[in-house]
Amino acid sequence: MADVKQQRVTVIGGGLAGTECAYQLARRGVPVVLREMKPHKRSPAHKSDQLAELVCSNSLRSDNPESAIGLLHAELRALGSLVLGSADANRVPAGDALAVERERFSAAITQSLLGLPGVELVAGEVEKLPEDGPVVIATGPLTSDALTAELERYVGTKLYFYDSIAPILSGDSIDLDIAFRQSRYGKGGGDDYLNLPMNRDEYYRFIAEVKAGQKVVPHSFEEPKYFEGCLPIEVMAERGDDTLAYGPMKPVGLRDPRTGKEPHAVVQLRMEDTAGTAWNMVGFQTRLTWGDQKRIFTNCIPGLQNAEFLRMGQIHRNTFIDSPRLLSKDLSLKGESRLYFAGQVSGVEGYVESAACGYLVALALHARLEGREWVPPPATTAMGALYRHVTGEAHPPDYPHQPSNIIFGLFPPLTGRMKKADKRAAYSARAKQDLAAWLPHAGVPGTGAPGHEEQRSA
Repeated sequence: MADVKQQRVTVIGGGLAGTECAYQLARRGVPVVLREMKPHKRSPAHKSDQLAELVCSNSLRSDNPESAIGLLHAELRALGSLVLGSADANRVPAGDALAVERERFSAAITQSLLGLPGVELVAGEVEKLPEDGPVVIATGPLTSDALTAELERYVGTKLYFYDSIAPILSGDSIDLDIAFRQSRYGKGGGDDYLNLPMNRDEYYRFIAEVKAGQKVVPHSFEEPKYFEGCLPIEVMAERGDDTLAYGPMKPVGLRDPRTGKEPHAVVQLRMEDTAGTAWNMVGFQTRLTWGDQKRIFTNCIPGLQNAEFLRMGQIHRNTFIDSPRLLSKDLSLKGESRLYFAGQVSGVEGYVESAACGYLVALALHARLEGREWVPPPATTAMGALYRHVTGEAHPPDYPHQPSNIIFGLFPPLTGRMKKADKRAAYSARAKQDLAAWLPHAGVPGTGAPGHEEQRSA
């Protein structure tokens, strides 16, 4: 078996996929050089100098193990994930969702990773790929123009879609005489969200303003392609006046204490920090111009008449490769096997999915460095289902590769007949059993969920 300590790996990109990949390699004794262009250069969406900066939202979505994403959370915890350990240590109330305080979360990951022996952080933009040694490209959806041009030598034309970012409000600027604290159906702590209720007339006035508002227009040579799981509010409004009321503004499970009734619609706000000084407008990703965002939201949403915006909604282009046709089964590039792709650039969508993809690349690369065959996770697990999506095994041969969150549709179907209400529990139970049988192949250092102790003290 080869000595992995003599083989240095370059990981390009300090986001969730890159930090998870670098951490898991270093824990297994592989020296890592992490290349991150911050603080010398930032993408339009990034503000912090920390690694693993959360951009779109502070939520890692549902933590219920009977949801596909909650199941992925549980599996990453069992594997000793850096990202999940840091998320657990820095979570804020969000019902059954796993939401984190952004800055503390990123600081914990930065400290834990850079505290490991064998990890070297090199700041500055990468314009040319290293000529020697294994390289993991984990540059995410906002890969710089220079590196994109370099990568096109290897992967050809890159694909893209548009992603949007929701605004963040100052907590002390929200009218608490109108907003009420409540989680849908009392989930989590029962009062983890602030809700801004709308009656029927207020809602339809808001919809009319959103549809008429000025939007940021893509370049003439770019066709707008939006991720279905993160549509801008104006795109949803254009699909029908009631679309938002059945989507992010649905009032089900909520009662306005002033009336004792369910509102016609609500705008939900989720805490960005444990002190409640900043609140995210849940599901309000948008390409409205900043001026129209402020005008429409303050004039049309009850409780926001004096709102202070800490961050306006934005839109940005996401870049990803045609992974099923470009990558081998070990997630390395066909024809240039020293190059690996991890995270959103490989066509997964979401914070946790990106971290999971970085973890998978670390396992595959570590196996190669040791001169042994890599055993991917079972297809019945969330990790395995995500792997099936990236490699194309979850789709027909001619299926166009598009970014995807983890969903049960990526899993092999269940056998036997059962009620629809029982299927999620069955998916979860099957995955838990099969993951336990595969865990020895992952070679997780130590026992339990190693690395979490360092994160809690970070």
